Amino acid sequence: MDLNNLKPADGAVHREGKRVGRGEGSGKGGTSTRGHKGAKSRSGYSKKIGFEGGQMPLQRRVPKFGFTNINRKEYTGINLGKLQELVDKG
Repeated sequence: MDLNNLKPADGAVHREGKRVGRGEGSGKGGTSTRGHKGAKSRSGYSKKIGFEGGQMPLQRRVPKFGFTNINRKEYTGINLGKLQELVDKG
């Protein structure tokens, strides 16, 4: 190892992120990578959870489930031993 071939350890040096919106001279001014117009280019934008851009959201497309059947029949479990007793009694 010599002074002319020293280098930092892997992972010790990393590049800083882009600084957008810091003037035209930086090359990242103007629209600051947000494009022109539209909700996503505005400040304070956050879309609602489940919003699909005007398309009917999944949670509204899928039918509701579960209901109370007015013709429901109630069943009671019975053991074979109990049935045999009833048969033996006559």
